[in-house]
Amino acid sequence: MSVQVVVRALRPPVVGLLVQSSVLLTKGRVCHGMPTSVRLYSSEEERISRYPVPYRKNLPYDIVELMEEVEAKGGFLPNVFKVLAHRPAEFRAFFAYYDALMNKETGGLSKADRELIVVATSAHNHCLYCVVSHSALHRIYSKKPTLADQVAVNYQVADLSARERAMLDFALTVCRSETVTDELFSSLGAHGFDREDIWDIGAIAAFFAMSNRLANLTDMRPNTEFYNMGRVPREKRPKPDEQDSGP
Repeated sequence: MSVQVVVRALRPPVVGLLVQSSVLLTKGRVCHGMPTSVRLYSSEEERISRYPVPYRKNLPYDIVELMEEVEAKGGFLPNVFKVLAHRPAEFRAFFAYYDALMNKETGGLSKADRELIVVATSAHNHCLYCVVSHSALHRIYSKKPTLADQVAVNYQVADLSARERAMLDFALTVCRSETVTDELFSSLGAHGFDREDIWDIGAIAAFFAMSNRLANLTDMRPNTEFYNMGRVPREKRPKPDEQDSGP
């Protein structure tokens, strides 16, 4: 499973963003037309929110289409999609801004940088969902299986580069609503961040301050798939000509 595909699929599900085909892909099957009315969770043991999770048949088509696409490409549907579907207009606004911040291809922040900001600020805000899910994404992007865990506990003693530490110091300043000074801008500039990068750092910290609070409000629970992602290298499948053809 490629988590990168899941993240890239988090584009804004606003007007007109439908797949060219009317065929919706799910895990290993093809459904023509609208999905069935299967609930997004099936029992109290699988409860992921203190608010009702809607039936798919009751959701707007563009939201269902995005859910189906993410699930098909990533192998599972992150619970944030299910929980925020309780309010479709806010779902669209949330993922539009998420996409603008986290999936942009410009600027000096890498994907791993962005995820590390989320882990550090979400840990400060005691958000279980965001720490677990974005630690998984950081492990995938950075190929570092332990750094996100260190940052989630105490970023100040984590094995960070000077650049990463300056980045997280600034992100936590914004997260804690402390005074942002010109000296902080100068410090980040010394580590190679320009003013647009600094905006990105602050905007990610600010956006996920809201996301953390929504997750805490709803008691959003992380998917079990997130916990093991990126911890152990996936086994490399042998090429066809390397496979043992037998006697």
